[in-house]
Amino acid sequence: MWIVPWWALLSSGCAPVVLVGAWMIAEQLHGPGYEPVTQTISLLGADGAGGQWVLNGALIALGVCHLVTAWGLRAASLAGRLALGAGGLAAIVVALSPEPTSGGSLRHGFVVGVGFTLLAVWPVLAATRAKGPPWALRPAASITATALMGLGAASFLIELQGHGAAGVAERVLTTAQSLWPFVVVASCLRHARSS
Repeated sequence: MWIVPWWALLSSGCAPVVLVGAWMIAEQLHGPGYEPVTQTISLLGADGAGGQWVLNGALIALGVCHLVTAWGLRAASLAGRLALGAGGLAAIVVALSPEPTSGGSLRHGFVVGVGFTLLAVWPVLAATRAKGPPWALRPAASITATALMGLGAASFLIELQGHGAAGVAERVLTTAQSLWPFVVVASCLRHARSS
């Protein structure tokens, strides 16, 4: 019951590497004038940005990674898998609706908000009360992960509204959200081996 295919480990492990690697490369391609502490990742993927193709390509790859992981993570509850997959779809839509070069985009902001929400709640939705689940699918771990991601999202919004360190807050949040599926899959694989 707790068995997860090896390819789910690959897809979940690629997600944070692709995301972090892409924003680091996109920052270099963007050149001077971009401030990663205060500016969002979305600016790197905006229309006309130097690294637009890198970041938006990586967001599509990230979305595919989440979809593949959700498909293979049979140990998680269906609601959690659906939320993770929908979060992956949101990442793809974000890539296909970049911010304009000046001003904001209601569509982009809405899809980002939906994606952040889905990826924050999927851990608690994936939890199971079945006997002896892997530790990352237990209610306590899942609630903790969702609570921390919720706090990260609140921190990002506060920094964004206050013109503070929004770039740092967003990077911490997105890294955590892209890393948690890997933690869950690794937990399932470890649990299956020890059983």
